[in-house]
Amino acid sequence: MRLLLLGGTDFAGRAVAEGAVARGWDVTVFHRGEHPAPPGVHVRHGDRTREDGLAALATGEWDAVVDTWSGAPTVVRDAAALLAGRAGRHAFVSSRSVYAWPAPAGLDEFGPSAGGDPDAEATDFAADKRGSELAVLRAFGAERTLLVRPGLILGPRENVGRLPWWLARIARGGEIPAPGPRDTPLQYIDVRDLATWLLDALESALHGPYNLVSQPGHTTIGELLDTCVRVTGATAELRWTSPEAIAAAGVSPWTDLPIWAPPDTDFHAAIHAGDVTRAHATGLHCRPVTETIEDTWTWQQSVPTSELHLADGLTAQAEATLVGGRP
Repeated sequence: MRLLLLGGTDFAGRAVAEGAVARGWDVTVFHRGEHPAPPGVHVRHGDRTREDGLAALATGEWDAVVDTWSGAPTVVRDAAALLAGRAGRHAFVSSRSVYAWPAPAGLDEFGPSAGGDPDAEATDFAADKRGSELAVLRAFGAERTLLVRPGLILGPRENVGRLPWWLARIARGGEIPAPGPRDTPLQYIDVRDLATWLLDALESALHGPYNLVSQPGHTTIGELLDTCVRVTGATAELRWTSPEAIAAAGVSPWTDLPIWAPPDTDFHAAIHAGDVTRAHATGLHCRPVTETIEDTWTWQQSVPTSELHLADGLTAQAEATLVGGRP
């Protein structure tokens, strides 16, 4: 399989590139050079945001192209139009954010979308991803387009820093506010499981949209944080705090407390309760949360602090308020 990756050097794109190389595929990555390319790939350089940014892709043929772009749909549009006659299939790594907010629990791939324009410049994440989907569909057609819609993505090299923030904070030890209840279910995907499914899907010529995350409740916030404590070997003490106490303290779910959303809310339903029947019926396998956390911590320890991106998370003042107030 001849695969072209638009990106392919950071987090999800890199996991796809590494997985394809491991299968013996002929892999080309097209990128700006901000991160080293994975071993075993061909490299072409260009900046897609520049007028002449696609010049390096003027020649070549591929069986499939994978694009992970998050930004202006016009950037995806231009690349897809250029490659439509020289690539067999197109997989666009989109997002479950493309659904109209709030997405109810159990929403499948055919629920109402947030709307998007393939000819638009960057506006907001949801519209950008949906507009990019439409751009690929216009260039490649429905039968040659795979729309991969992950939700929360975790694992080694995470560049948003949600799980790394928890690991770093827990590693420092002490009393830590833990957002409850402990049995709050979570839904996510390990980046390597995303890559495996995507490559399998290209081999099987799957097309159409797929929500690509674990089953709801694949783990809980309690299991996730307890595992972080065990894996880091920290002396941290989790202080379980109710959603009511968190709200009263003015602390925001997801941003101040990465990964977590309060149960029985529209936010939790949209993030952690999507329907994933289609993806699991086509072979999606999600590894245990312990493996994701252990491997993320191993990687995190190998990265210089100055190069590690962490989510903002709780401020020291908010943390003191929650620990002092107790549920």
